[in-house]
Amino acid sequence: MADDSIFSRLSRRDWLKGLAGVPILGSIWFAGASFAGKAKRERKALLETLNIKASPPPPTGPMSGDPIRVGIVGFGGRGEDLVRALGFPTQEWLEARKKDAAENPSDTRLKEYLQQENLNVKLTAVCDVFDVRADRALRSFNSNGNVCKRYRTHEELIASGEVDAIIIATPDHWHAPISIDAIKAGIHVYVEKPMTHNIAETYALRDAVRANPKAVLAVGHQHRQTQSFLTAQDAIAKNILGHVSLVVTATNRNDDNGAWQYDIHPEASPQTIDWERFLGSAPKAEFNKEHFFRWRKWWAYGSGLSGDLMTHDYDRINCILKMGIPKFITASGGIYTHRDGRNVPDVMQINMEFPDFTTGSSQEAGKEKGMTFVYSATLGNTFDRGTVLMGHDASMELGNAVTIYADWGSTRFKKMIDEGRVDPTVPVYQYDPSTNGTDAVTSATAKYFANKGLLWTYRDGKRVDSTFLHLREWLSCIRNGGKPSCGIDEGFEEAITAHMGGLSYKLGRRVEWDPVAEKIIALPGEDLDAILLANEEFVTSPAMKRS
Repeated sequence: MADDSIFSRLSRRDWLKGLAGVPILGSIWFAGASFAGKAKRERKALLETLNIKASPPPPTGPMSGDPIRVGIVGFGGRGEDLVRALGFPTQEWLEARKKDAAENPSDTRLKEYLQQENLNVKLTAVCDVFDVRADRALRSFNSNGNVCKRYRTHEELIASGEVDAIIIATPDHWHAPISIDAIKAGIHVYVEKPMTHNIAETYALRDAVRANPKAVLAVGHQHRQTQSFLTAQDAIAKNILGHVSLVVTATNRNDDNGAWQYDIHPEASPQTIDWERFLGSAPKAEFNKEHFFRWRKWWAYGSGLSGDLMTHDYDRINCILKMGIPKFITASGGIYTHRDGRNVPDVMQINMEFPDFTTGSSQEAGKEKGMTFVYSATLGNTFDRGTVLMGHDASMELGNAVTIYADWGSTRFKKMIDEGRVDPTVPVYQYDPSTNGTDAVTSATAKYFANKGLLWTYRDGKRVDSTFLHLREWLSCIRNGGKPSCGIDEGFEEAITAHMGGLSYKLGRRVEWDPVAEKIIALPGEDLDAILLANEEFVTSPAMKRS
């Protein structure tokens, strides 16, 4: 660190008194508040020492030119969110927000939404296998000069000549097939996470994108736009934490929606749903409303905790540490809180091992190397465990804010701790971009998403929809060139990691990645994709049967 003699004039009492005070937005909790001008100079010096930059992502390009024609494939809950972020709310949503605002003048969601920037797009196509959803889209989006048509299949939509780009918000088992068809046709793609549903199609999609470089693919990890994560990136780049050996993050939910017990529409029937189209590559089955609306509960259509929720946390950390695919994954858990016929776990622990990873060290070279990333999840409890990156010199709590604590055993902060000028129980740095904003979180599930940067972030203290910013980035890459912050390479790392987690859980053993061959290592006789997609909770591999 820089010369810390700037603190020598402060007594331990003054220092700790200052540390116990109110945090300074985007800066240091420092001692000597009563010293006025001197305190300001000391604060400035310490800020310059840490030199952490709390800055937003670089601005994306202009939205000028001809409108981009966009189609939506999968107009369920997330599909509605995405097209609304584009500037196309349903009539039902608008009416609900008008009612909310009339009943509660402090509810400014509609006002803020109507002030959103025009992204200069046309929503020209909708494809959904449920007639009710498609009809709602047509009622809402055939207005104000916008013409939206329905297509029964994504192939018809892609071949229509009516779209330049598509958004894919289908069940997981359709993500890659639709993306590959679109990319090969030169259509730009925004696909929800996880990017793929099995291992083979992860490579196939990457090959398609590499063979068609003019088509822009973005993966829907909108937390990449979160300002606090960029601040965390800068702290890591400047080695404030020292060597990070452990990262812990968690999912905690305890309600029906959070456990994928979504509502079943009363008009659902074999006459209103194209059941065969929904099944696609999934095993043949009789029409089942619960499977259609609550598809995340089965391996045949979804990816469970590893693909649906762990991918968010993995990509949040990967965008900060850039650690890539883990060398080893060990997963465990079970169906402990929702015994309702599902075959994906509702409690899960995933240990990701990176034995060669390093963030840099404040100690002698070679002493520190390797990291474990622990993802822990339960759908039966809402206790907020947060996300923490633990380094030799400091620990970082990461959400919509960034808080850093020096560690008692730190090399970097040792002198200041020994002299009593830094107390490891009090933050040495805190950045909270929401200080000038208001977070109207209305449910435990909403709070969970918000703290992971999945609902909103901040620009100059003003709350902004993270999904809007992520879509704008994708559209800017289409219009102006550039690379999405979460493109095919980041999506490949996310998908392979999710699949390793699912495999380890099902097989009950550690799964290994070969970074040279770029493949998950199978034991003799194992068909990893067959194991991953099997509609059983656990699978015994041929190799384990022989042993």
